[in-house]
Amino acid sequence: MASLRVGIVGLPNAGKTTLFNALSRVGAPVASYPFTTVEPNVGVVSLPDARLEKVADLAGCGKKVPATVRFVDIAGLVEGASKGEGLGNRFLANIREVDAVIHVVRAFESGNVAHVAGDVDPVRDADLIETEIRLADMESLARMLDKAKRDAKSGDRAARARVEALEAVEELVGGEGPVDRERASRLLAGAGVESGLISIKPVLVVMNAGEDEETSAHLQAPLEGWAAARGCPVLVVNAEIEAELSELEPEEAAEYEAEMGITEESLDRVVRAAFEMLGLVTFFSIDSGECRAWQIPVGCHAAQAAGCIHTDFEKGFVKADVVHYDDFLECGCFAKARDVGHLRSEGRDYVVKDGDVIHFKFTS
Repeated sequence: MASLRVGIVGLPNAGKTTLFNALSRVGAPVASYPFTTVEPNVGVVSLPDARLEKVADLAGCGKKVPATVRFVDIAGLVEGASKGEGLGNRFLANIREVDAVIHVVRAFESGNVAHVAGDVDPVRDADLIETEIRLADMESLARMLDKAKRDAKSGDRAARARVEALEAVEELVGGEGPVDRERASRLLAGAGVESGLISIKPVLVVMNAGEDEETSAHLQAPLEGWAAARGCPVLVVNAEIEAELSELEPEEAAEYEAEMGITEESLDRVVRAAFEMLGLVTFFSIDSGECRAWQIPVGCHAAQAAGCIHTDFEKGFVKADVVHYDDFLECGCFAKARDVGHLRSEGRDYVVKDGDVIHFKFTS
């Protein structure tokens, strides 16, 4: 399975590229004027998971390969983007291609970096971007509905189902309240519609705070209320400090964190939250001295998980020897896990659990 793609979006000068650089260490250009980012910057970031290290050590694997998240830094969106203002058309095309969205909102004052709206108001900014996305989706829905209605005139049942689903989703996206993402996704999936709608993608709101804790606290509560109404988690990050830390050697970074009183790894939280947004689970494979973490959707069967490693594994699937991480940690190896009954042989329809350590057997 390819790395999931998470788009980083927000108004110009919100700190999107600064956060992207902190996450990816790509070193994309950052400036104090809008539209520094034109073409999307892309960086692959490893998913932090202490379990991988422990499984690999116990299995004697010299090579450890973590699961990854692909972050995409997308050009800033402005009011009127749905009508092509700024880099609107390009922005919207890029964001349709990602699996989930990190919505960066600015919560810091700066004399050097102007706010495009003149003052700092995270809820207003979040509303603006959501509105532009919903307007763009309404245009997409209108085009899809027009085609589905033409197809339905011939008596095509599937087309009639698409019309009903699209009309229901149109009401959700065009309504006054927040979009019910889960319901919209179910309606579209039930009718077999691949919509690419942006407003139904999972969203994580990142409040890019400054060093003024009092200002940050004052702005955080209203933003959390806005996000809660939409079922979106909120993380508070100082992207500038995180970007500075990412450029230091680990020892220097640790010292700096101690001086600044930083006790949580903000970037690790962002990466994990991005991973969790899509309802993915991690399993571990051990083969030829390599321990690797794989990301798969919740509910994925063993044969499908094998196919993530190689399509031949799914085609020739015989069985999966499975032990859960906790039991593997307790036993220390497959042999002991088998002796005490923790190692199980599962068939192709076994539903893989988060933390499963699996050895696949297949015929070529």
